[in-house]
Amino acid sequence: RTNEIKMAIPLLDAIDIEGKDVSADALLTQRKIAEYLVADRKAHYHFTVKGNQPTLLQDLELYFKDRREPDFVEQTPPDHGRIETRKIWTTTELNGYLDFPHVGQAFVVERHCVEKKTGDSSLDIAYGITSRIPEQAGPQQVLKVNRGHWTIENSCHYILDWNYDEDRSRIRTGYGPENISRLRRFAIGVIKSKGARSVA
Repeated sequence: RTNEIKMAIPLLDAIDIEGKDVSADALLTQRKIAEYLVADRKAHYHFTVKGNQPTLLQDLELYFKDRREPDFVEQTPPDHGRIETRKIWTTTELNGYLDFPHVGQAFVVERHCVEKKTGDSSLDIAYGITSRIPEQAGPQQVLKVNRGHWTIENSCHYILDWNYDEDRSRIRTGYGPENISRLRRFAIGVIKSKGARSVA
């Protein structure tokens, strides 16, 4: 009966997160959550920055507008019929400037993807901030945490949203939403356990 922002802190209260990286998409890029993670729980955040924090996003876009050589480049094997190249640029020069608590580094990630069959290519650019300073996490580690976040997002939430269109479900009464959500997750588990390449 509420949204993710209000539930994030109560959910994390039940988990030992001291010294851990907590990654979140743009919805949870909130000053209160950052303060809670770093000051109250002695953890670190790794946040995506998008339009819900417009000033923060504009500052990052302006700083990283004229990018030179990336700090780290990663090429992944051609799994699932595509070749992916990820580049990351990081900086500490904005730490004292950005209006956000406990910034240790700001970063931008470019993900270039080429479909092997068609030759079609796409370019995604993602901006973010982390409370870890470079001595705690270099560019390679920041990219690893960033990629880890989207691995979880893609393996669970994306399937539920895309294949089952869960966000637009009209089941709302009684135990219906909880039960249908469990059935969807059970179905995904069965499909994956059989070694299927695609849940769709």
